This record gives sequence, C-alpha cells and structure tokens, in this order.
Amino acid sequence: MWKTFVVVFVVIIGILAGIVFVKGPQLFGPPPPFVLPPESVTSGVAEEMVWENAVRAVGTLRASQGVTVSAEVSGTISKIHFESGQSVSKGDLLFELDTSAERAQLESAEATAALAEVNLRRSRELRESRSIAQSELDTAEAREKEARAALAQIQAIMDKRVVRAPFSGRLGIREVDVGEYLNPGSPVVSLQAVDPIYVDFSLPQQQLSKVSTGFELRVELDTYPGDSFMGAVEAVDPDLDLNNRMFRARGELANADGRLRPGMFANVSVLQPEPLKVVAIPGTAVYYQAYGNSIFVIKDSEEGKVVEQRFVQLGRTQGDFVSILEGLEAGEEVVTTGVFKLFNGRSVFVDNSKALAVSLNPDLADS
Repeated sequence: MWKTFVVVFVVIIGILAGIVFVKGPQLFGPPPPFVLPPESVTSGVAEEMVWENAVRAVGTLRASQGVTVSAEVSGTISKIHFESGQSVSKGDLLFELDTSAERAQLESAEATAALAEVNLRRSRELRESRSIAQSELDTAEAREKEARAALAQIQAIMDKRVVRAPFSGRLGIREVDVGEYLNPGSPVVSLQAVDPIYVDFSLPQQQLSKVSTGFELRVELDTYPGDSFMGAVEAVDPDLDLNNRMFRARGELANADGRLRPGMFANVSVLQPEPLKVVAIPGTAVYYQAYGNSIFVIKDSEEGKVVEQRFVQLGRTQGDFVSILEGLEAGEEVVTTGVFKLFNGRSVFVDNSKALAVSLNPDLADS
C-alpha cells in the first residue's frame, strides 16, 4: 500500500507544481497593459474652397427722398385730393386751404393794377405833349409798380394755400380732415420716395479699404427670408465718428415693387472684387477650449487609425464650415464628431454612416 500512497502523493505534487508554474504568473504577476478600444467617430476631408469675399454689417433702409407735407401758411382745409397710401407724381395736387378772403383781395388788387396801368399810359401821352410835369409821370409809374407788386403778393399767398407733391413717391397715412384748421408747419401726410431706396450702415475703420463707391452689395431682411436684394455702394462718409472710430456708408437699391420700406432693419454684405480662397472643415470638427482651439487629424498606424491633435488658427465661417488659417492642409482627414472624447494618439474607428450633412448655405430648418 505504501507504493500506492507514494504514487498518489507524487501525482498530487505534480498537479500542484503544474498549477503553481502555469497559473502562478497569471495570478501573482503584473497585469497586462490596458488598451482602450477604438472610439467610433465620423470624419471629413479638409477642402480647398472659394468663398464669397464680403464685409458684413447691419443697416437701416432710408427713403431716397422723404418729407412730411405741411402748409406754409395758416388756414382751414377746404379740399383734400389724395388718399392714404396713394402713389403720386411730382406736382400732383394734394390739398387746398380756404382762399375766399384772398380771392376778394385779389379782385381788388387786379382792379387797382388795371387802373394804375391806365393812368400810367395816359400820363405818358400827356408828358409827350408836355401837358404835365415829369414828376407826375414818375408818380404814375411808381403807383403802377406798387399795384403790380400788391397783386403779385396776393397771388403768392393764394399759391401757398394750394399744396402740391414736391416729388414723386408714396403717401403715408392722412393726419387731417376737411374743415380742420392748420397752423404753419402742421403735419398733413408723409411723402416718401422709395425707388430707389437707400441703406445706411456703419463699419469700423479697419474695414475702410474694403468699402468703396461702386462696390456691389447684397441686402437681406428677416421680413423676406431666403430673398436677397442687390445694389451698389453709393457714397462713403469722408470722416469717422470720433466716439467709436466708425465710418458711415450708403448703398442704393432698386425697389420698383415697393417691398422695401424706410426704417427696415437689414443685413448688409459688401462684396469684394476678389473671391476668398480657404481651407475649410465642418465647424463640428473644432474642439473649442479656453487655451486654444484644436482639431484631430486621422493618421494611419500599425495598430490602425489614430488621431493627432493640432492647435489651429480659425478664420471666417460660412454656413456649416469654418476656415483654417494655420495648422491644416487641404486633403487631410479630420474627426468631425466626438472630438471632446479624444486625446492625442487615441485609436479611432471611422463610421460615416450616420454623419451629419453640412452645407455652405444651410436651410433655415437646418440652422
């Protein structure tokens, strides 16, 4: 039996030794290095694009001509010849003030002038025959001139009681009624010439070299989403505002259909003669941080695809894209989503099946 015991003992020792030599390093040795699984990301390729080169500002639409029509003299309104919102031409009759008193004065002045003219003619005939002195002829000439001046004065007063449109345009809302008494300068109706129409805007002095008379401009308004109105720079102020070092400019737009109204807020883009060449990537590819903005460029390695973090200098944006001034070349592949989960050297797995669509001119629903 002792032989059997020895054999069993040796077998047990062998099993234990095998366990110690085989499992010992796994149980008591250092653990294997931890390797993160590849992070799933989407990617895009940096593209060289030609963008519209424009200087942007906010502005206000102004009428090319605009006045508040009023009367120069006081009086009671006898007739109104327009309706609110009506389009009128230069010289069209707008309203009249009562002229009954002036008409009576006019008849008297006309009679006085006619009598003075007859007396002057008779005095000249008598002077030729030396029947009167020269002083009497001089008196007759003076009285004739005085009568004509009085007649012209009354006629001028009557003309001021008839108000006409000073230029062609569109009337606003009427503020008076027939029979109402007007003081000089009392507002009657607004008259605005809106074709063409102006857009006034201001820019900082750094942009002065980029705005010049004749440059094309585009105006967009929230009132008409998706529509744009083209025009040109009409004038640039020669001086700057000393308070903020900004200069004013004015553009001119065609407005035959009258869709543009004075006082509207507008987004103005002054188009530059030369287009802008940029290297652009989707805006979601940028990792914005306080100490610098960076992107992650995808590189091939022996283990697969890894990312390289680069700090970049950003330029202008257009639509869903942002331009890169320094730190990236056209044709390089960058991570477009999930950048906040990455670090330099991180392995990634590119899956563009669910990538977001990007556009230079996104629709309002996609913005």
